[in-house]
Amino acid sequence: MRLLSLFSGGKDSLFATYLAMRGGHEVVCLLSLESERDDSYMFHVPNISLTSFQAKAMGIPLIRKNVKGEKEKEVEELRHIIGEFVKNKEIDGIITGAIESNYQRERVQKIADYYGVFHYAPLWKTDTNEYMETLIKNGFEVVIVSVSALGLDESFLGRVIDGEILEKLKLLNKKYGVHIAGEGGEYETFVTDAPIFKKKLIIEKSRKIIENLNGTLVIESIILEDKS
Repeated sequence: MRLLSLFSGGKDSLFATYLAMRGGHEVVCLLSLESERDDSYMFHVPNISLTSFQAKAMGIPLIRKNVKGEKEKEVEELRHIIGEFVKNKEIDGIITGAIESNYQRERVQKIADYYGVFHYAPLWKTDTNEYMETLIKNGFEVVIVSVSALGLDESFLGRVIDGEILEKLKLLNKKYGVHIAGEGGEYETFVTDAPIFKKKLIIEKSRKIIENLNGTLVIESIILEDKS
């Protein structure tokens, strides 16, 4: 099937895209939605403007659209955007990286049902521990770019999720209920390398912004580097 990926640049949307490609589907394009609001219910915000580098690394066309980001209205905005692809007969389905968020999954499913296209959500209700371990084992370089939960301080910003970080996340899950995959918005990520990347992303320059329990890694400069 020809699929469009709702693409944030974070681990979940990228891994779902990876699974679609590995499953023999054609990912015809990536769609990144840039919300005017930081508190969007539907769309990932940190460093969303940098998905163009990941698209180049994968060799997949990227389409970027701006949305207002207002609750429910942003769903209608997405429906109209998807409608253009369906109208032009460019896609047979939509890829999402939803794991446990009924809010996001149900709304995308309604859009898919409205247009009669397939909603591919391979991570839905996946085993979180197994998923995170698979990311590490398969060479996904996942950088934490925002934190907003007890126990997740600024020292996590800029860290690549490896075995050590995963163990810390498991401990925070037991202590504070932090979702290991960050499904509750406890942290957000940006992927700098993956098996489907032809080039690796190198973060040249970044800065941290800390406000109370919230922290963000603002990536200011990225280069693409050949993979050895």
